[in-house]
Amino acid sequence: MNEEIKKATRQSYGEALVKLGEKNKNVVVFDADLSGATKTCLFKQSFPERFFNIGIAEQDMLSTAAGMATCGKIPYVSSFAMFTAGRAYDQIRNSICYPKNNVKICATHSGITVGEDGATHQMIEDISLMRTIPNMNVFCPSDDIETEWLIEEVSKIYGPVYIRLCRLDTPRIYNENQIFQIGKGIQIGEGTDATVFATGVVVCEALKAKEKLKEENVHIRVVDMHTIKPIDKEIIIKCAKQTKKLISIEDHNVIGGLGSAISEVLTEEYPVKLIRMGIKDTFGSSGKAQELMKYFNITAEDIMKAVNVNLM
Repeated sequence: MNEEIKKATRQSYGEALVKLGEKNKNVVVFDADLSGATKTCLFKQSFPERFFNIGIAEQDMLSTAAGMATCGKIPYVSSFAMFTAGRAYDQIRNSICYPKNNVKICATHSGITVGEDGATHQMIEDISLMRTIPNMNVFCPSDDIETEWLIEEVSKIYGPVYIRLCRLDTPRIYNENQIFQIGKGIQIGEGTDATVFATGVVVCEALKAKEKLKEENVHIRVVDMHTIKPIDKEIIIKCAKQTKKLISIEDHNVIGGLGSAISEVLTEEYPVKLIRMGIKDTFGSSGKAQELMKYFNITAEDIMKAVNVNLM
């Protein structure tokens, strides 16, 4: 992990859109008057004729994108996660997922790491909402390299996609040679004391905990679950069999998110205990991102405590 290189996945998204737009003329981009924040403004600067600002009308935006998808275009649709997954849920369900339209929903400003905007803008239910809709694929990249790969890769999938992006700058985890695969988690380390399944902004926290625990002679592995749906059953079962303790961590409600998805696999395939770390079924609060991560107990130090309980 390279902490000298930090970038928010929303910024990587904007940059990746420009590269994809150069390769694929069918890519079009929609925004709901937030292009400066979602970074779709970068695409607008390069391809103004393929950029559509629908205004503060997220439901119209999703419906319009669904219509354009029926004409052979590949719409990438953006707004804050709260407005995209929340306000436009009906349109996502009935106009995009039910007919299986080829729309890529890229929601920025997810989770409590939105920071000072507070509970009304801190979307901690979107993974739960999106993964329960039939035909929807759900992703949550952890750094700039992974985000750039994902934005191009989903253009090759026909059908609805939801990508969860964050506002907070995060360290670079991967190098340019990393091999990614949709539906396959990435295992980092071979430790057998515990497995920490993480997604998005907290993957770097899990990796920090991994290095600090090594100094205490506790060896864990971290699994980056960039794909929430379809979930990687194989790596979950493998880690359950090979490690003493299983932990999931996410910047999301513990109900319905990554931890719930993993629990569903374990219950059916290999019943063992999973410790779910995340937002404990409460709303967010206003504050700086790092302060809120400490308040809601989703930092490297919190992971270390969870690993060490009943282990040492």
